[in-house]
Parts: sequence; C-alpha cells; structure tokens
Amino acid sequence: MSDFPLFIDGQFSEAASGDTFDTNDPSTGVHIGTVAQAGPEDAVRALTAARAAFEDRRWAGKRGSERSRVLAAIGKGIRDRAAELAELEARDSGATLAKAKGADVGGAATWFRTMAEYAPLLDEPEALPQTIAPGPSYNYLRREPVGVCSAIIPWNFPLQMAAWKISMALAAGNSIVLKPAPETPATAVKLAEIIAEAGVPNGVVSIIPGPGPGTGEELVTNPLVDKVAFTGSTEVGRQIGRMAAATVKKVTLELGGKSAQIVLDDADLDLAVDGAAYAIFFHAGQVCTAGSRLLLPDALHDEFVERLVARARDIVVGPALRQGVTMGPLVSQTQLDTVLGYIDAGRKEGATLVTGGARLTGDGLDDGYFVAPTVFTDVTPDMTIVREEIFGPVLTVQRYGDVDEAVALANDSEYGLAGGVWGTPARAMDVAARLRTGTVWVNDYHLLSPKYPFGGYKQSGNGREHGWLGLLEYTEAKHVHVGLDPRRASKRWFDMTVPHPRP
Repeated sequence: MSDFPLFIDGQFSEAASGDTFDTNDPSTGVHIGTVAQAGPEDAVRALTAARAAFEDRRWAGKRGSERSRVLAAIGKGIRDRAAELAELEARDSGATLAKAKGADVGGAATWFRTMAEYAPLLDEPEALPQTIAPGPSYNYLRREPVGVCSAIIPWNFPLQMAAWKISMALAAGNSIVLKPAPETPATAVKLAEIIAEAGVPNGVVSIIPGPGPGTGEELVTNPLVDKVAFTGSTEVGRQIGRMAAATVKKVTLELGGKSAQIVLDDADLDLAVDGAAYAIFFHAGQVCTAGSRLLLPDALHDEFVERLVARARDIVVGPALRQGVTMGPLVSQTQLDTVLGYIDAGRKEGATLVTGGARLTGDGLDDGYFVAPTVFTDVTPDMTIVREEIFGPVLTVQRYGDVDEAVALANDSEYGLAGGVWGTPARAMDVAARLRTGTVWVNDYHLLSPKYPFGGYKQSGNGREHGWLGLLEYTEAKHVHVGLDPRRASKRWFDMTVPHPRP
C-alpha cells in the first residue's frame, strides 16, 4: 500500500488505476513517501459514497449538538498527534517548524474546536417577522445542510486548509470529498485517520489526493455535488465557476490577492517595519493575503526602506526543520522558477532591486528551493511585479503624496482579498473603510480566526469562509410558513370548484 493512500467510504485504498506519485521535501529534495493518485473513477466512487451517506442521514440527521462532540474529538485528535503532524507538515510543505506547530497544527485543531461550538447553533429554527394578512401564521427559517460538498485546496497551508473546509462542512451536516494539492498531500491523509477515529460515519468524509485536471473536473461537474469550495488561483477559480454553472451548484471561491499595506505618516515605525516584513516574508510569501505592495509616504520612504531592508537581511533562510530558521523554501521547482521569473521581469521593467533577488545555495541549501527576501523600489503601477500575484518573498515599494493617492494606489488592482494600514487607530480605520478588500488589518497582519469571516472583493473570489457567515455558506435557508387559521374562507385561494361566468 502507498504511504499515503486514498480515503473513501471509511476505508484506505489504492487508486483504481493503481497509479501513484511521489511527494518530496522542498527543503532537501528528500523523498517523503508514495501517494495514491486518484483519478476520475475514484472521485465518482467518493462522491457516490458521500451522496449515500447524505441521503440516509447518517450524519445530516444528527443534531448539531451530536455533531459537535465528534468535531471536538477531531480537534483533540489533532492536538494529541501535534508533534507528528507538525514535522510531516514541515517536511511536505516547507513550512518552518514554528509555523507548522502554531499556524498549521494549532490552527487546524482550533478550527474544529470552534466549529464544534457553532454546530449546535443550527439546531433551533429562527423566528421570522409575523404578518396579519391574509391571516394569522407562524413563519420560521431552518438552516439545513447543502448536501454533498467537494473541496479543492492549495499547497501553501495544506493541513489548515483541509481543516477549514472539512470542519465547516461537517458542522452544518454535509458530506464532503476533499482533494488536497498534489504538492502537499501528506497531512490531509493523516487527518483522515483522525476523522475516522473520532467517529465520523463512513462516506461522510473522503480524501483523494492526486495531480491532473480530470479528478478536479469530476468534483466540480458531477451532478452528485451540491456545493464546490475552492481555494487557489483566480484563473482556476474562473474555470471552476464556469464548470459549476452548468448544474447551478453553490460555489465559494477564495482566490488570488495582491494586497497593499499603507503606512501612514503617524505610524509607529518599529511596529510597522516588523509588521510589513512579516506581511510579505511569512512562509516565503506563499500566502494569498501576503502584503506584497507597500505604500509609503514621501516623508518616511527612505528611512522606512533602509530599516526594512536591514530587517529582511536578518531573516534566516534555510531548511524547514533546521533550528533557528525563520523562512523556509518555496514549495517546488516550478514555484521557484515562477518567482525568479517575476524578479527578472522587475529588473527588466526598470524597478530598483535593493535586496535579495536571487536563489540561495550553499550551506545545505543546494537541493532546496530557496529565494532571498526581495525588495524592489522605484516601481510604477503598470509593472508586472506590482499587478500580478507572485506567491513568493517579493515586495514592491511605492511612494505616495497624500492619503487619497495611497487609497487610489491600493485599490488599483483586480484583486481585493486583504490589506493593511499602519498608523494611529482612528486615522487608520478611516483609511480601512475606503479599501475595497474583504479583510483589512490595522496595526497587525495575517490574523485569521475561525470566528471572523474571510473572503475577497473583485477577482479575489466570492462568498465567505470562517465564522458564522462562513458556516452559513454550507447551508440552505428554508422558509416554513404555518397557517394558524383553519377556516377555508380565510385563505386567499383561487377556488377552481366554483364555476365562473364567461365574459
């Protein structure tokens, strides 16, 4: 059996084709394990099991309070295996061990624990406003599960993304089939073990890793699917939206970003410099909310850049499991080539490279995909590195004259996922209100919580994840009207039994 098999209908198995692929450590190139490669036939098998599980209500029929206990058990299972999961996440995705322990494993456990708190809130119907016409009635709203969900996640936060999608789907009573990214399948398969041990009924959750568009297309177009949840690039999101439209599925899309950070002239520079560096260099910039565009007032520009460059050069880049490393590798050779290509474009288009800009080798880095933290100044809004999502540790710095110009520059993007403002809270909140993004952090960055909604404006997606709003994306709203007046004469019915004279 593969080191990381498929998980379908409560059982671990090989792919129907018998195909496998390898997953390797992006820090060292060392082989981690062999993964069963799901194909369209495996997707159909998983969706068929999910539909059967939903229709017989083995999970959807449980009250939210019952589902809550199982979700809490999954969270506990993640915490109990935290050390194993963190090391595997670091080796498979290139996350530093600190990130893997905190953001990834800790975050995954927190998501299940929080959705365990939310699930019982769906048990009770919500009373609707009463009307007196045409007669007395009682009206209420039920929140019911959508049905069978499919989820496709990216490679940058594999365990946490799996937890986001699965925890919300389960809390609402759905079945779900998850396709992890082929670059980082390992911890999602381990999560399947925890889900099975926690008592989730067979068929309710399936996890099917594998490259290739065929499997993903099946998860989007198959009529057994009621909802698609996708996190990834805007281009793929567009394709998913088009394919899902054929059967009018519910779709939530969390897509690309090119987030701006605005530093106001009253900002605490110590806080803002460190925060701006964290916003872009966290996880080597492989974050959809990365603060990749820094907007500085003329009066602060030179000092801020000097301090930021010094901060960037202090970052310790190296293998994810090495002690003291604060930034790990990019996930793959493909991503390395992409990022280096953008850096080259920045040079050719006339931006000034003030630090970084190269692949790092030597000192045990030769077999990994490492890029130095990179900062460009003297950029213009039309440059490729300003307009396109790079998904690497590359920051562009733009000057602005007044706040109106800063807001205009920040909003001059097809994306609208996130952004940041550094300054005194009152002024910063005024600026935040003018940014067309789904999340704005004031004097902070990258804070995501299972209790706060997350999603994008414009081409950064539609719908929301997390929090109550995110959970409702996994439900259907049913209005129930109960007439309380038993008299037939009180009804506004067209009486077909009484003949009407012809005109």
